[in-house]
Amino acid sequence: MTRRDADRATDMSTLPHKRSLPRSLALLQSIMPGLMICITIALATTFIADHYGGPTLLYALLFGMTLHFLSEEGRCLAGVEFAAKRVLRLGVALLGVRITIEQVAELGIGPVLTVVCGVMLTIALGAILARLMGLDRDMGLLTGGSVAICGASAALALSAVMPRHATHERNTIMTVVGVTTLSTMAMVTYPLIVGLLGLDDTEAGIFLGGTIHDVAQVVGAGYMISEGTGDVSTFVKLLRVAMLVPAVMVFMFLFRRHRHEEDSGKVPMLPGFLMAFVGLVVINSLGWIPPTITEGFTDLSRWCLVTAIAALGIKTSFQKLAVVGWKPVILMVSETLFLLLLVLACIYFDLASL
Repeated sequence: MTRRDADRATDMSTLPHKRSLPRSLALLQSIMPGLMICITIALATTFIADHYGGPTLLYALLFGMTLHFLSEEGRCLAGVEFAAKRVLRLGVALLGVRITIEQVAELGIGPVLTVVCGVMLTIALGAILARLMGLDRDMGLLTGGSVAICGASAALALSAVMPRHATHERNTIMTVVGVTTLSTMAMVTYPLIVGLLGLDDTEAGIFLGGTIHDVAQVVGAGYMISEGTGDVSTFVKLLRVAMLVPAVMVFMFLFRRHRHEEDSGKVPMLPGFLMAFVGLVVINSLGWIPPTITEGFTDLSRWCLVTAIAALGIKTSFQKLAVVGWKPVILMVSETLFLLLLVLACIYFDLASL
């Protein structure tokens, strides 16, 4: 080989690297404007929620919706799409650091059966009521899953594996708004129900953890009553969060044919974010994640979800939501009341204390 051939071979070996670097920079430059806007909304709404109270996700959603015009401007669109999909899935995956198998086992079989029945029956009820009310079955499944599992986080996770159609994002936004509002109302009213019914700490914890939608509101309502109630309600709620894994798998099976058509045959059996979620649960159960790392991942998950919901808000307009009407609201209220009565029945008949 001559010296000229050797130099040419060297140039050819370095060519892919030289080409890949500009592509990465171009991708970063394309998503940065929209992504930074979503992060800015997340910072602002978190500051407001921390200092003045209120649900951070709902604030981020409403702030984002006021900037809907940015979704029609090419420079920000790529970053908003990136936040609404990739950042969302990262946030859902990191929820796994909040759960251990030991926490689930400590509850006993009663709360487990209560949670499993509550999730299955609420999702089924959502699908049935949606059909009876003239809504899409997808809307019923999405609202039922978010009410039954973990509120806005479940809505975002389930939405990520459902087929994309004209009303997909509108359904997601309506579900997030409705379930967050209902969860905030439940945090205030459900402790009053506990007092009226005279439930003890364990029963109150099972009731609050099994019915309130979002984790933050469960913690707030539980420790508002007592430390014992707060501990039990948190564990029960984390068990409901763990139900996100089988729920996502069932949703993927139900919508596999639709996703096959959308993705031209390239449909993974399990999405990467779900596998990461399960992996983090297992690793956390083995005690391999230090508390400081767990706290950091939990904060990162929260930031990712707030950023993603801000992006979803930017992509949706008040005009589109007004078209839906009151039917989705009635649907979510019905699902919430059904879950409340079901958990109370389990407590009354001692099914939750087995």
